[in-house]
Formats: sequence, structure tokens, C-alpha cells
Amino acid sequence: MSDRLRALRPSLADGTAARIGTVLAVVGVLALSGVIAVGVTHLGFLRSGHRSAFVAWTLIAWTVFVIAVLGVRFVPVRWMTTVVIGGAVVIGIAALVGPPNTSTDSARYAWDGIVQHAGVSPYAHTPQSAALSGLRPDWLFPDKVDGTCDPLKPRFRGLGDGADGHCTAINRPDVTTIYPPMAQLWFAAVRFFVPATAQYLPFQVAGLLVSLGVTVGLVLVLRRIGRPTWWAALWAWSPLVASEAVTNSHVDVVGAALATAGVVLVAFGRPIWGGIALGAATATKLIPAIVYPPLLGRGRAWWAIPIGIAVFGLLYVPYVLTTGLDVLGYLPGYLSEEGYEDGSRFALVSLVVTGDAATLVVGLLVLLAAFVAWRLSDPARPWSGEVLMIGVTFLAVTPRYPWYALLLIPFVVLSGRWEWLSIGLAIALRGVWPSADAYRWWLLAAVAVIVLVTLLRTERSEWRRWWERLSFRRVEHVR
Repeated sequence: MSDRLRALRPSLADGTAARIGTVLAVVGVLALSGVIAVGVTHLGFLRSGHRSAFVAWTLIAWTVFVIAVLGVRFVPVRWMTTVVIGGAVVIGIAALVGPPNTSTDSARYAWDGIVQHAGVSPYAHTPQSAALSGLRPDWLFPDKVDGTCDPLKPRFRGLGDGADGHCTAINRPDVTTIYPPMAQLWFAAVRFFVPATAQYLPFQVAGLLVSLGVTVGLVLVLRRIGRPTWWAALWAWSPLVASEAVTNSHVDVVGAALATAGVVLVAFGRPIWGGIALGAATATKLIPAIVYPPLLGRGRAWWAIPIGIAVFGLLYVPYVLTTGLDVLGYLPGYLSEEGYEDGSRFALVSLVVTGDAATLVVGLLVLLAAFVAWRLSDPARPWSGEVLMIGVTFLAVTPRYPWYALLLIPFVVLSGRWEWLSIGLAIALRGVWPSADAYRWWLLAAVAVIVLVTLLRTERSEWRRWWERLSFRRVEHVR
């Protein structure tokens, strides 16, 4: 064989891989968008008798997603960004074709926005309060059918205000809102552009725009740190992002976007702007506060933390001035209802200890994760520390709702620690099949994947470096 033919063989192989990868990626995106669209339009609203269909739909979507991502790795570099972002648009549009299908949280978002545009604090009254009855749009508060809300379940329930003829799409209509001030500003901003009669679509479109913004931002950061842009597809094409950021339009996507922006800004030497973004993220949903510990490294990065805390407090000021301490809303009651106070909600820890001891153990695990993430994180590239901090917190706390995992995915993209996505899949399955025993098995499978991949990918020198950092001392290097 001539030297020319030998040189040509690798290029031919690369060309074939590129063509196959491109076809897999494009066909995978189209298939995934079809799966999402069919599920949104045909499965209806999640209810107990149809959970198996939702589990099957979730597993099919994630399987197609994995195939598409495996394909995009081989797409030629000159086309890769276009394919990733184009796929995000196609999948996002598919997620818009129907109303929320697993959550009614965006009904509360709409109500809080409507109330604010009427000049009323969302923390002042419950949705069933007669003081706000004049603000109720028909789509949020439909009439009863033959004197009952049963035909409208599970999306609607009784209003509970004692008035005849009313149902509501808002969950917990007898309590005030739980959402912090930045979330309230988001609700008011989205509803500012539409009339009260507009239903779920405004928040779905807003969620799509935010998720696309995150995709573009991840692509830019990946280019800056010298990593392939196909990694952004883990966010851009994720079934969890399509479902929770777009179809169900959870405000957590805003918190995840702000938290990611904050960490990136701090890592790139902009602690003031990063701190502002982090404070706004925490004031959107409190959970983004867990991204702080990995930033407490060397240099000026730690300045972002006090700035973030100050911004968090300042965002509360307008609402405190109008509503006082009622700005806490239903948060204390929610924490109790979800089992955070008595430790009953911790799926993994409760296998070992229960009650108050479980809460203590979870707190210690989160503090341990914070310490390890702080000591091991590279201030210039804290992505892996963030994945560790968020992932361990989720494994300890075991959230019941898949939209919480939106915070994890951007840092998986930036770190390349794909194995931690298994937590997202476990939480997604928990969202459609609320079995405590099954959830434990899914989480334990995720832990097994994370541990196995970490052991396989980590070299001995890396373990030694980690030990040196954690022990605050240098260890003699041995052959």
C-alpha cells in the first residue's frame, strides 16, 4: 500500500464517522422533538392512573437524547455550534405545543404576576381571599361543573373560599406564595406583556428564551476554556430542560441561568458582577445558594459571596416595606409539609437513620461537601467543585421534583462530568413515579455510576493532589 493510501485511510474513517454522527444527531433531535410533542399533546395531565405511561415516555426521551448526544460528538467542528443551537430551538418548540403536563406551578406564577400588576403584594393575600376575587381570570378560576370540581381534576381543584361555582388551577390556594422576590419580579415582568386572559404560553415562551440563552452562554464559555462545544447539547437537548424549563416553565431555569452566570463571572475575574448574579439567583429560588462554597478559594473570588448576600437582602426590601415579615410566605409551612423538619423526606439517609437524626446527618453531609468543594476547586475553573457540591446535596436531600436538577446540568456541561447526569434522570423518574422504594434504587444506581466512572477516570496523581489539598499539607511524592 502506498504512503498516500495509508495517509488517506484515517481521513476517510474520520469522514465516515462525521457523516454518521451528523445523521445520528439530526435524526436524534427530530425524534426527540417528536417524542416530546407527542407526550405533551397526548398524555394529558399527570395523574395516578397514568404514571406508567409517563415513566415510559421519560425513559424513551432520555434514550433518544443519549443517542443524539453520542452522534453530535462527531459532527464537524464548523457545523457543531449550529447543530447544537438549532437542535435546542427545535426541541424547545416541540415543548411548547401543549400546556403544562406534570405541574401547575406556573398557574401560581401567573396569579402572582396578575396580583402585582394590580398593585397588590403577592405575599399579602391567598388566592382564595375574597379581597382579590375581582382579579380572577376564568382560565385560572373556572366555574364548577354541576356544583363540583371533580370533572376538572387533576389540573383543577376546589377553591376553598366558600363561594359556589369556583375551581382553581393554583395548588395550595389557601396559603400565600412561597416564591422569593427575584422570582416575583420575573412573574411580574413576563405578565407585563400579556393580558390577564393569556394562559400558560407566556411563561413557556419565556422559559424557552432563557434556556436558549443558557445554551448560547455555555457554547461561549466552552470555547473560551478550550472544550468542544458539543458538550452544550447536554443542556440544550435535555428532556429535563425541555419539560421543566419550557413545558412546565419552572422559575428554576431563571435561578439556574443566574447561578451559572454568577459562577462564570467570578471564575473569569468579575467577582462584583458575579456576586450580583449569585444574589439574584438565590432570590429566585433559595437552592442556588449551594453554589457559593466552591467560590471561596484563593484571590478575590470570595468577594462575590458578601455581594451576593447583600443583593439577596436588597431584593427583599420593596416587599418587606409593603408586607412586612409576611414576605416569608408559605416557606416555613412548605418545609414542614415536605418533611425537611422531621427528616422523613430523605430517601437515602432514612435507610440508615430517621427523624431528627436524619436531618442532622443530611446537614453534616452538605457541610462536608461544601468543605471538599472549597478545598478542591480551582478558582479559575470551579465547575467540577460545583458539580460535587450540587450533586452531593441532591443525593443527601433527595428532592422530589425534577426541576431542581436544572441547577446541576450547566456545571456538568462545563466540567465534563457527565456521570452526574444520572442524578437528573433519577429525579426525573421520581417526578413521574412517586415511589420511595423505586426512588432509592434509582438514586443508588446513580451513586454507583458516579463512583465507578470517578474511579476509572481519576489517576493516582490526582488522588494524591486531592489529599494534599484536603489535609492542608504537602505529602511526599513516592514512585
